[in-house]
Amino acid sequence: MSDGGHARGGAVAGESLSGRRGEAGRAAGAAPAPPYRIEDLAHLSGATVRTIRAYQDRGLLPRPERHGRANLYADAHLNRLRQIADLLDRGYTLASIKELLEAWDAGRGLGGVLGLVAEVDGPWTDEEAVRISRAELEERFGGTPDDAAVVEAVELGVLEPVPGDEDSFVVPSPQELAVAVELHAAGVPLSAISGHLRELRCQVEHIAARFLEFTTEHVFARYLDGAHRPTDAEAAEAASLVRRLRPLAQHTVDAELARAMRRLAVRHLRQHLGADETPERQNRTRAVPVPEETMQAVEGLVGAKQSAEFIALAAEREVQARALDRLAANHGSSGDLDETP
Repeated sequence: MSDGGHARGGAVAGESLSGRRGEAGRAAGAAPAPPYRIEDLAHLSGATVRTIRAYQDRGLLPRPERHGRANLYADAHLNRLRQIADLLDRGYTLASIKELLEAWDAGRGLGGVLGLVAEVDGPWTDEEAVRISRAELEERFGGTPDDAAVVEAVELGVLEPVPGDEDSFVVPSPQELAVAVELHAAGVPLSAISGHLRELRCQVEHIAARFLEFTTEHVFARYLDGAHRPTDAEAAEAASLVRRLRPLAQHTVDAELARAMRRLAVRHLRQHLGADETPERQNRTRAVPVPEETMQAVEGLVGAKQSAEFIALAAEREVQARALDRLAANHGSSGDLDETP
C-alpha cells in the first residue's frame, strides 16, 4: 500500500533527481537531505514509519509530495514531527495537539500557548542539580557501600543515573540529599529515611493538588475553561500569573510547616517530659459518630488498632489544607504578589 498523496507533474524527473541525491548522500555517509523518503524521515525524527503514517491518517501531518511512485517529505514534515513529539512530552493528547496545530496552520500561532506550557514546565525551585560519584556518596553515608539503598534512591528520584557511567549520579536536589546525610549521621537507617520520604511525598502531592485546584478555580478558570484555546495575549497573561503565583505555594507551605512543627514539637516534648499537663488533659478526647461503612473502609486500610489515629490524622490534614487555602486567598486579595521569577 502506498503512503498516499496525489500524482503531480514532473514525476519522473523529480524521482530521478531525488534518487540520485539520496544515493549520493548515503554513499558519502552524510545525513539524509530533503526531500526525504519516509524511512529517512523516521530516522531523523525518531518516529517509526508506522507512527508517521498514523499521524497522516489523523490529519496531524500533511501528506507528502508524490513523485512518480515515491512519496517525498520536506523539512516542514520533519519540523511538524518534532513539534508533535515536544507536545507529547509535555503531556498533550493527540486530539489536543491536532487543535493546536490547526490553530497554527490557521495563522493564530502557538507562541503564547507554548510559552505558558514552558512556564509551567520550568523549574519550580532555585536549586541546581549536581553530580556525585559513587565513592563520594558512600563517603557521605559512612563509608559502607549499600547497593540496595542506591537502587531505592534512584527509584525515588533522589539520584539519577548518568548514561554510560555507572559510578556517577546526578542529584536533582542537593538539599534533599543533605537532609538524608544528616538524618543518617544522627542514627536513622537508610530504609527508614526512604520510607519517610515516600510517605512525605504523598502528603506533599496532596497539598500541591489542593493548591492547583484552588488556583484553577479562582485564578486560571477564565483561561482554561473556555470553548476555545486561549489567544496569544491570554496565554501570555496566564504565563505571567504562573510566574507571580509560583512562589506562593512554597511560602505558604513554609509558613504552615513552621507553625505546625512548633506547636506539635512543644506538645510532643511536654508529653514525654510530663510537664505542665495532667493525664486528664493529655488524654482529652471527644466521641464522634462515624458511619459503619466508613469505619470498615478505614479498618481495611490500616487495621482496627490504628483506625482512630488514622481518622484523627485525616481530619487534621483536611484542617491544614483549608488553612493553606485561606492563607493563599488572603495573600492574593492583598495584591502584594511576589514578582520573583
